[in-house]
Amino acid sequence: MAETQVHYGPSSRTLERDARRIHDDKPVSPGSIAIGVVIGRMSEFFDFFVYGLASVLVFPQLVFPFAPDRLTATLYSFSIFSLAFLARPVGSVVFMTVDRLYGRGTKLTIALFLLGGSTASIAFLPGYSQIGYWSIALLALFRLGQGFALGGAWDGLASLLALNAPERHRGWYAMIPQLGAPIGFALASTLFGFFIANLSNDDFLSWGWRYPFFVAFAINVVALFARLRLVMTKEFGTLLEQHELEAAPILDVLRVHGRDILIGAFVPLASFAMFHLVTIFPLGWMSLYGSQPLGTFLVVQIIGAMVGIVAIIASGLIADRIGRRGQLAVCAVLIAIFSFIGPMLIAAGDTGQDAFVIIGFGVLGLSFGQATGSISSRFGRGYRYTGAAFTSDLAWLVGAGFAPLVALGLSSRFGLPFVGYYLLSGAICTLAALAFSKALEQRE
Repeated sequence: MAETQVHYGPSSRTLERDARRIHDDKPVSPGSIAIGVVIGRMSEFFDFFVYGLASVLVFPQLVFPFAPDRLTATLYSFSIFSLAFLARPVGSVVFMTVDRLYGRGTKLTIALFLLGGSTASIAFLPGYSQIGYWSIALLALFRLGQGFALGGAWDGLASLLALNAPERHRGWYAMIPQLGAPIGFALASTLFGFFIANLSNDDFLSWGWRYPFFVAFAINVVALFARLRLVMTKEFGTLLEQHELEAAPILDVLRVHGRDILIGAFVPLASFAMFHLVTIFPLGWMSLYGSQPLGTFLVVQIIGAMVGIVAIIASGLIADRIGRRGQLAVCAVLIAIFSFIGPMLIAAGDTGQDAFVIIGFGVLGLSFGQATGSISSRFGRGYRYTGAAFTSDLAWLVGAGFAPLVALGLSSRFGLPFVGYYLLSGAICTLAALAFSKALEQRE
C-alpha cells in the first residue's frame, strides 16, 4: 500500500502516522476536539457569510450597476451566490480522491488555502465600471472556488467528536459543530456593521467592504492548524484504521447507500431552507423595502445570532431527552408554524422585521443544532465519512443554495406569503423524510 502511494507523489500520510506515534501517550479530550471543530466550522461559515452579506451590501452596486433597478441587481447577485452550492459536491468528489491518494492533511491544506484564497481574491475584485463583464466572470469564478474548496474542507472531526461522545450525551455533542454557523455570521456582520457605521457610502463601496475578505484568509490559516492538530491525534488514527473515517470512492457509496443519501439530504431540509431566510434574505429585503438603516439592522441580526447560539445549545439538551429524530420532527412543525407567522412579521414594519430575525434565529437554532448526521448511523463502516459529506452537500444545495434567490424573487413578484410557502415546503420534506426513514428501519 505504501509503495502505491509513493507512485502517486508526495503524501502527508507518513507525517500523520509519525505525529500520532509522538502523541500516542497524550489522549485528546472531547473538549479539545470540540474547540477544534467549532474553530473549523466557524472559519467556513465566516467565509460564506462575508460573501453572503456582500451579495446584498456591495455586489449589486459594484458588479451589477447596469441592472434596471436595485431589485434586479440583487437577484443577479443572489444568482452568483448560488454557484458555490453547485460546486460543493464536485469538490467533495475531487477532494475525496486527494484524501485517498495523498492523505487527510494534504487534502485539508489544499482545500483551506483554496477557500481562503478564493475569498481573499474577492477583496481585489474590480467593479463593472472598471473592467465590464469581466467583473461578473471573476466574481463567479471566485464563488465557484469557495464552493469547490468547501467540498474538500470536510474533515471528519464532527464524526470524531460524535464517536468519542458519551452514549447519553450524543445530542449535546452533535450540536457543538453547529455553533460555528452563528458565530461566523456574528463576526461577519460585526465587521460589515462597523465599516457601514463609520464610513461614508462611497468609502465603503470603494475599500471598506474589502477588509472582511482579507480577515477571512487569516481565519482560515488559524483553522487549518487547529484541524491538522486533531487529524494527527491517536484517536483520529484509530478511527481511520477501523475505517470509520476512511474516504471511500463516491460511486461505491452511491451504489451501497444511494437511498440513505437521498433520505439524509431531505431530513434537514426545513432547517437548511430557513438558514438563509433569517440571515441573507431579510437583509436583502431590508435594503430594498425597509426603512431601518442597514447598520442598525445588522446589529439586530447579530442579536439574532446570539439567540441562535443559545437555541443550538438548548437543542443538545432537548435531543438527549427526546432523541434527535423527535427533536427534528418537533422543530419541523415549529418551522411550519413560523412559515405562516414570518411573512406577517416582515410586513409589520421595523419592529416586526426585527422580531422575524430574532424569533427566526431561535427556531433555526433549535432545528439546526441537530440537523446534521441525523441518519449517519445508517451508513456502514467505511462509507460513513464519504456518505455524510455527500449527504450534507446535497442538503445544502437543495435546501439553502437557492433560498435567497427564490425567496426574494417570489416575494417581490407575488408577495411575502410566498416566502412562507417556500419554507413550508421544506418543513413538509423534513417530516416526510423522517417518516420514510423510520419506516425503512422498521422494515429492516
